Amino acid sequence: MKLSSVLSNIVGTSGRAILEALIGGERDPHRLADMARAKARRKIPELIEALDGDFTEHHAFMVRHYLDQIDHLNGLVATLDQRISQALADRQQELDHLDTIPRVGQLAAEVIIAETGGDMRRFTSAQHLASWIGVCPGQNESAGVNKSGRSRPGNSNLKRLLGTAAMAAIRDKRSYLSAFYRRIAARRGGKRALVAVMHKLAIAIWHGLHDQQPYRDLGADYFTRRNPDRALRRMTKEANSLGFTVRFDPVPATRPA
Repeated sequence: MKLSSVLSNIVGTSGRAILEALIGGERDPHRLADMARAKARRKIPELIEALDGDFTEHHAFMVRHYLDQIDHLNGLVATLDQRISQALADRQQELDHLDTIPRVGQLAAEVIIAETGGDMRRFTSAQHLASWIGVCPGQNESAGVNKSGRSRPGNSNLKRLLGTAAMAAIRDKRSYLSAFYRRIAARRGGKRALVAVMHKLAIAIWHGLHDQQPYRDLGADYFTRRNPDRALRRMTKEANSLGFTVRFDPVPATRPA
């Protein structure tokens, strides 16, 4: 049987119903496939073909064992989640502030509180927190010339968390972090730009916990608004490289109707 070739999650609603029926003795592929639910019903022809195979008593015994093990672990996770919620009951405001940071959800916020203790008084500045996590470039100076160095070792759990959040955040083309990533990547490359975004997230975490304020996105047009002349020079340079000249004229203010 090749149930996993049709269902992406064989212990989901449809997969679990089919497995339980197999354990109970049902072997007819058509009846088994008809137990599919929701969108999986579109795959009934494929399920019939995938369920046309051998399923012995030993298979039933092993599947029962694995399903019971999965249920046990799911129950344990639920118990631990409840325990974590109780332990962080008095930190809900801080969790809410962290939750406003791009791609830092409730679970990630709980990890941040657990790893840092949530008390930013131990970190004298946002840069101190970023350095402790390990998302600051190292110092590499030779003959008075500063060179880029590797980021220092730090808290591996938070570094991994920020890396995941940064990769997700830069996909939102309407956000400041996405614009910041593209700006750095054009000069320094994608890997260094990603670390720079992780550094920005670490700074946002410090301010969220230290200042007790939610995250405020500056917008994808932040750099254009901050330095419009530079944006005009960049567009002119790109147009010239394509063999065109451009002229910028102010848009006349529209009169109210």
